[in-house]
Amino acid sequence: MKILATAITGLVAATLALAPTLAAERYETLPYALSPSSAPVETGTVTSNGAEIYYEIYGKSGDPILLIHGGAGNTETWGNQVNAWLRSNRVIVADTRGHGKSSADDQPFSYQLFADDFIALLDKLEIEKTAVVGWSDGGIIGIDLALRHPERLTKVVAYAANVTTDGVQSTVLENPTFLKYLDRARGEYARLSPTPDGYDAYLEKIGQLWATQPNWTAEELSKITTPILVLAGDHEEAISEDHTRKIAAEIPGSELVLLENASHFAHLQDPTSFNTVVGDFLKE
Repeated sequence: MKILATAITGLVAATLALAPTLAAERYETLPYALSPSSAPVETGTVTSNGAEIYYEIYGKSGDPILLIHGGAGNTETWGNQVNAWLRSNRVIVADTRGHGKSSADDQPFSYQLFADDFIALLDKLEIEKTAVVGWSDGGIIGIDLALRHPERLTKVVAYAANVTTDGVQSTVLENPTFLKYLDRARGEYARLSPTPDGYDAYLEKIGQLWATQPNWTAEELSKITTPILVLAGDHEEAISEDHTRKIAAEIPGSELVLLENASHFAHLQDPTSFNTVVGDFLKE
């Protein structure tokens, strides 16, 4: 898998060097999230299956919302959403193992392992049930929780997620916006990680995960009882629209929304629409 990390690094450099300087459409941009408007009321770690999972909590009251970032991301991606909900909800953000400030052991990454880490976090925080808003890998983790731990959930937003590996578009690593995201992720990893020189090794592990998981069947998805919003941008560069529609069709009672002029990074590109759609779903 070392070849994969080298190939991705080369693609990032080559594509960014050729990227046009003309004004981009909104779905081609990659804005930074705003910082939270207030300090967290609590920070800490929880030990889970050989890893230390870092978390932050914003807001002291209201129903909990657990925000789970995507692969190669970290808690900082959620600043716009934290600001939208911290006055009405208890908002929890956490770095998945091997991401951001969380550590990882030698175990291969898996969505089940990631989900188990979040159950350990909920246990530590004594949160019996929570809403989950998951982006990309975070959305997959949300679906895993809905399949294996529905008693811990109120609702799930699965944004830019896939349920089988063939849902990922073959051209994703040719997309300048996505490659810009991976390039940014390298710098954030070096700044935040307890193993700052380990990004290439991390990229190997996450690449292996993306190549082999998830692989849920329609029969498995049909057993989900948690209310789920299937959300994506209408210019999604990583997950095909047909696949997104298939997820909504296979999960009973789910809702489907496609955000206009937005992509895999809609929560950064159009946080107002993203927050409105998600907030309305959580309040229903």
